[in-house]
Amino acid sequence: MSPAELLTLLVGTPSVSGEEGPLADLVQDLVTTEGLAVHRQGHNLWFTFGQKGGPRVLLNSHLDTVPPCAGWDGDPFTPVWHEARLQGLGANDAKGCVAAILLAAFELSKQKLDGEVIVALTAEEETGGNGIATILEQLGPLDGAVVGEPTGLRVCAAQRGLLVLKCTARGQSGHVAHAQMLGAENAIHKAARDISRVADMAFPAHPLLGSQKAQVTQIQGGLRRNQVPDACEFFIDLRTGPEQDHDALAADFQRHLESEVSIHSKRYLPKGTDPSHPIVRAALQAAGKVGPVGSGTTSDWAFLGDIPAVKAGPGDTFRSHRPNEYLTLPELEAGAVFYQDLVHAFFQLQVPHEA
Repeated sequence: MSPAELLTLLVGTPSVSGEEGPLADLVQDLVTTEGLAVHRQGHNLWFTFGQKGGPRVLLNSHLDTVPPCAGWDGDPFTPVWHEARLQGLGANDAKGCVAAILLAAFELSKQKLDGEVIVALTAEEETGGNGIATILEQLGPLDGAVVGEPTGLRVCAAQRGLLVLKCTARGQSGHVAHAQMLGAENAIHKAARDISRVADMAFPAHPLLGSQKAQVTQIQGGLRRNQVPDACEFFIDLRTGPEQDHDALAADFQRHLESEVSIHSKRYLPKGTDPSHPIVRAALQAAGKVGPVGSGTTSDWAFLGDIPAVKAGPGDTFRSHRPNEYLTLPELEAGAVFYQDLVHAFFQLQVPHEA
């Protein structure tokens, strides 16, 4: 099957998060046809090949897509080629990476390797659901990992995490006409003071990710227009760096704010890999890049624990979650070569894993 045919087949099989079954069935059949044994749990697939006892590297990407947004020219679920460009939902994020990984794996499985390759194509990445985190233990020890996301084959050695805080300002209710005499404390005013403090907060810059600012993304308070509000709730979204601990950050916010602060979500952990690690060096060598970059978006890398990893793949992150998403055939072909070259380079650089 040619790269164009494979990508067309993947994009033409709808797989919105939670509905990846038909695509998982298709990929399972494709891998089995290549003579490789497939393991499956739900809509998550993985298979292994290469030399046991050597270093072990994971190639991972996700099968699911977001639902189609408005503004598409034509049916987003119908792949359409415009010369060397395939348009369709998921073409860029991340079925192009899935196709490139499969093409690389099928070629590598026929070669003599100095290590073992584990390919995991997983579900619900877009919703943070039952994906790579649910099967990681079954994959065994890993010396390195590559998360396939559209980066233009730039090698991301750092990725921001996501901390969401729920803040509740408490006040005292009363009639607006008597608020000054009663000394009623306005919860919205308290929240406003805290929101100003949040806007002024500064955090250390990361060498690959740069600086960051916390953002207040939602606010709700007050029952009636003539009643002093006794509660006001707002949410803070902070994209964190690898050196930042989510629990410590929440405690720091509490020290600076009048409102009650609680953690709403902290599971998307920030990640970073030492640029001198073999997985980074191998990726840079395969991509022909001088140095790594950082990524502001989250991915399944957040759930890989302490496994040294990079994020890289064909496509462009700015095409993701937008109408008329696409991937070009040269991007796909370059991605397949990149994953092959990365695996060989990693095995050459890595100290063999002790079984």
